[in-house]
Amino acid sequence: MLNFLEPIALWLLAGVPLLIWGYWLLQRRAPAIRFSHIGWLKPAVTVQSRWRRHLPPALMLLALAVLIVAIGRPTAHIALPSQFKTIVLVIDTSLSMRATDVDPNRIAAAQVAARSFVEQVPGDVRIGLVEFGGTASAVQLPTSNREDLVAAIDRFRLQRGTATGSALYVALQMLFPDSGIDLESILMGRTVPGQRLLTGKSSPAGSRADVPAGSPPPVPPGSFESAVVILLSDGRRTTGPDPIEAAMWAADRGVKVYTVGFGTKEGATIDFGEWSFYVRLDEETLKSVADITRGQYFHAGSSEDLQSVYRGLNNKLVLERQRTELTSLLSVAGGVLATLAAFLSLLWYGRID
Repeated sequence: MLNFLEPIALWLLAGVPLLIWGYWLLQRRAPAIRFSHIGWLKPAVTVQSRWRRHLPPALMLLALAVLIVAIGRPTAHIALPSQFKTIVLVIDTSLSMRATDVDPNRIAAAQVAARSFVEQVPGDVRIGLVEFGGTASAVQLPTSNREDLVAAIDRFRLQRGTATGSALYVALQMLFPDSGIDLESILMGRTVPGQRLLTGKSSPAGSRADVPAGSPPPVPPGSFESAVVILLSDGRRTTGPDPIEAAMWAADRGVKVYTVGFGTKEGATIDFGEWSFYVRLDEETLKSVADITRGQYFHAGSSEDLQSVYRGLNNKLVLERQRTELTSLLSVAGGVLATLAAFLSLLWYGRID
């Protein structure tokens, strides 16, 4: 659907019907040509001569209409190659990923889907890997080497706890290694909450995670076009910083976070012999993280669902629908139509009417 940045210019289109009416009047008032014999008239007036006569003016009127639309600065959503060159996959490796509500179990299904995703992403896109349980760690810095990425995915090991916020901070440090983020202080909870990016002013507690002085000023959420984060989790945070604060920090950097909730919404019970515990998907937090950063939330209740989500994300990140201004394209089209009208008029009549 077209939208216009300068819609008032479209009022000029009202003049196009007037021009058509004026052309019709001129044709009616054109001087008649007298023939001494009716036989001369039949070969002169043919179907071909009629459309040749009217085609150049019609093309010129069409060119004028197209150029008027261009003046209105039209925009439309068009699928264009994405500018994302780095993707950070953040994958939950907490003990809850042993649940067998997904065949054969959640972690195995997640590894299969992650390997497939890595192999399908275009070769010029770098991918980094972060795994998290009770702690979070960067298991592979962004690279285009797919063999290294697959090997890192195969080395995932389950651990107790779910530190979702820690995982997001590790991913963000991976994207901004020179930003001076004191990751150790953030993960150990030694930061002072309530300080917004660079302003030095206090804000309501919990509204922003602490950010070191000297960091760039905040940018609009979702505006960072060089990288995205994809976070997969199957449970609730049990330790570490608040993922909502981490999402706010990411939003201030313009980084989109796409979140994937993995596992059945009903949850599952994990049995460890002498003891067991119940795990349930925290969709509310995952949706909030995606909303804050202008990303998107997906739910995958089975291994097939998860692979479908990853395929969709791959397509989304390769071709992204963006609102694009069409003024230049329409201006060129109008110019081509006007040139064609002039060329045909010169070719057929030796003049430009």
